[in-house]
Amino acid sequence: MARIPEPEQTPEGPAYEGRLLDRADEEVVDQGAPFDIGTLMSRRGVLGLIGVGVGTAALAACSSTASTGGATSTATASATATATPSASPSATATAVLPDGEIPDETAGPYPGDGSNGPDVLEQSGIVRQDIRSSIGGGATADGVPLTFTLTLTDMASGDAPFEGVAVYAWHCDAQGRYSMYSDGITEESYLRGVQVADADGEVTFTSVFPGCYTGRWTHIHFEVYPDVESITDASNAIATSQMALPEDACTAVYARSEYSGSSQNLAQITLDSDNVFGDDGGALQLATVSGDADSGYLAALTVRVDTTTEPTAGAAPDGGGAGGPGGQPPSN
Repeated sequence: MARIPEPEQTPEGPAYEGRLLDRADEEVVDQGAPFDIGTLMSRRGVLGLIGVGVGTAALAACSSTASTGGATSTATASATATATPSASPSATATAVLPDGEIPDETAGPYPGDGSNGPDVLEQSGIVRQDIRSSIGGGATADGVPLTFTLTLTDMASGDAPFEGVAVYAWHCDAQGRYSMYSDGITEESYLRGVQVADADGEVTFTSVFPGCYTGRWTHIHFEVYPDVESITDASNAIATSQMALPEDACTAVYARSEYSGSSQNLAQITLDSDNVFGDDGGALQLATVSGDADSGYLAALTVRVDTTTEPTAGAAPDGGGAGGPGGQPPSN
């Protein structure tokens, strides 16, 4: 269990690491994402003064090298997927700039963004690179390691890296369950997190390979916000979409015991028959993946966002119950 940080009592009021709490009557973990970002930036400033540099891995968002410009651009995910400190994929995943804007898709019944009840985006600690554990302690999701990188470009600015946008990503666990919603894990918040795009427009998350549940191809949800201050209102999202994972990687992962049932579910659907990716077989949403089921996988996808178009998706079905466009994870 992670230790819940205690606020400091100052003449001006409760504070944490020298910063007054935005919500004085609540715990440090409930201060929200803007407070997280302010604290993170304060730490980076101190480190810069003592010469450690902005590349400090413990504080900076994990990022990968990229070059963006025109239809031949690529983004390379260089982060390491780890179940243990020594595990690492054997290759690098490269995402090619797609031919069009990322399609708008439903956020599904289990977004956890406040649009249908549960809201993880109000929690301090949601801005994090490693999303395998619940915020503030609790369960840690098991499964094959997966590190995924989204490279965001601003189509309205000639596909320049979309620095500063905030990306909220979430997905099901190896059993096909969603934290905050599925039976037995409603109090957990694992496999959900926010990262802010760096100068290359990249965000990277350390996670586990998601399972496959009935009626849906294996996928990862994400919402893009103008900045981290905007994430507490789901209606501020400028893009809502999903990333598909390729069949060969899914097949290899689902042969493992912790993914019981996923292999059979995957066999009943294709990218063309999926109710989200079926419009084009996932042409604009299929990640490039490398690695293996033993050491873990790297996945990469370039996400082109057009701010001149009106977002047409993102709302979760009322109530957030089972079924709906997002599919139905198992209840056990």
